[in-house]
Amino acid sequence: MTVMETTGTRTDSCAAPRQTGRRPEGQDSYTISEVVAITGLTAHTLRWYERIGLMPHIDRSHTGQRRYSNRDLDWLDLVGKLRLTGMPVADMVRYADLVREGDHTYGDRFELLKATRQDVLARIAELQDTLAFLDRKISFYADAGRALASERS
Repeated sequence: MTVMETTGTRTDSCAAPRQTGRRPEGQDSYTISEVVAITGLTAHTLRWYERIGLMPHIDRSHTGQRRYSNRDLDWLDLVGKLRLTGMPVADMVRYADLVREGDHTYGDRFELLKATRQDVLARIAELQDTLAFLDRKISFYADAGRALASERS
């Protein structure tokens, strides 16, 4: 059962499009090693996500092995996108909690994502400034290299 299945809410439309090569609904039972291969996450990270409440309930086989569904993979893709934004893990867990609480938390989710967007825009501006600095330095060294080469000839 996924975060969204625990609440009965619809799938978050922010989730990325489905990856190819997935099994059809109803046959989508993946082992932890298969999820590692699909997502690039480690088994340790997947277990940690479960422990901290980012993946609060993963189905188990009759032998106790974790079994992930396509919806779990969708959720992990969303978590990966949130990680790329630089969102703190505590905020990701808060977001997961809000999703589990239901539709009445849309406002809180909106505010959390809006604040994260502002942080991303600030980081982009910093990176653009850093890129401009690097471009100036690269240009300086390219010009200096050409000047040295022409002096030697």
